[in-house]
Amino acid sequence: MLPDDVARAVSRYLSVADRLLPRRISGFYVVGSVALGAWQAGRSDIDFVAVVDGDLSERDLRLLALLHKAGNLPAAWQALIRGRPHIPGTLNGVFVAAGDLGEPVTRIRPAASHSGPTFKRGSGFEVNPVVWKVLLEKGVTVRGPVPGQLGLDPEPGTLRDWNLRQLHGHFAAFAGKAVSARPPRKPLLPAHRVAVAAVLTPPRLHHTIATGEVISKEAAAEYALDTFEARWHPLIRLALARRLGLPAPGVGDARGLPRLVGEFIFEVIASADRKG
Repeated sequence: MLPDDVARAVSRYLSVADRLLPRRISGFYVVGSVALGAWQAGRSDIDFVAVVDGDLSERDLRLLALLHKAGNLPAAWQALIRGRPHIPGTLNGVFVAAGDLGEPVTRIRPAASHSGPTFKRGSGFEVNPVVWKVLLEKGVTVRGPVPGQLGLDPEPGTLRDWNLRQLHGHFAAFAGKAVSARPPRKPLLPAHRVAVAAVLTPPRLHHTIATGEVISKEAAAEYALDTFEARWHPLIRLALARRLGLPAPGVGDARGLPRLVGEFIFEVIASADRKG
C-alpha cells in the first residue's frame, strides 16, 4: 500500500508516461524509502524501477527524457513556491528492458535512468544488488506481476563486497576531501541533504555488510548510535534531525563540520573492513 501522496504522484507520472510511450511501460515498482517504510511527505523522493517492453529507439529515449521533466512538474512547482533548493516528491528511477530482468543484477545494462536533474541513457546506479534486494523483498507493485514473479537475481553473494566498494570508492574519496588541509573550492556540505547522506549512508552500508539486511537512513542513525563511540553521537543526531526536519542540535564550530564528517566516514570504513 502506498501513502496517499505517493499514490497520487505515481498515478500522475504514469499518466504522462502512457501518453508519451503508450503500452511500453509494463511494470512499475516503488522501492527506496517508500518500500522501507521511511517515506516522509514533503521531504522524501519517490524511487522506482520501471520495466519497458521492447527495444527503445532514439525517439523513445527522447520521450523518456521528456517524461523526466513533464512527469515531475507538480513536485518541481511545489519546491519553487516553497523556496526549497531540492525537490521532494520527485520520482527518480531506472528503466530496464523486460527481457533483461532475469539476468544477474550486475550484468543488467539499464535502458535509461533519471535522478534529480539528470537523465542518463544506457546507465543507472539503481540497478545494483542493494536496490534489487529491496525490490524483490519489499518493492511495492503498481503495475505488472509482483516482484517474486519477475525472476530477479539480486546476487546475494556480492552484497557485502558491493557495499564495501561503495565505502572505499565514493565515500572514501568524499572523506579524503573533507579532511584535507586544502579543501575544494566547492563546499562539501552546501545543503542539509548532502550532510545527511554523508553521515547516514555509510552506517547504512555498514549495517548491510554486518547483517545482510537493508535499512533506511533513519534506522541507520539508530544503528550508528548503538554501534559507534559516543564522540560521534552529536554528529549522528544532527544528521538525523536534519533528515526528519527537526531542530538541529549543535556540534560545535560549524566550520569544522566537513572534517568531522570525513573522520566519521573513515571510522565507519575501518569498522566495516573488520566485519566478516
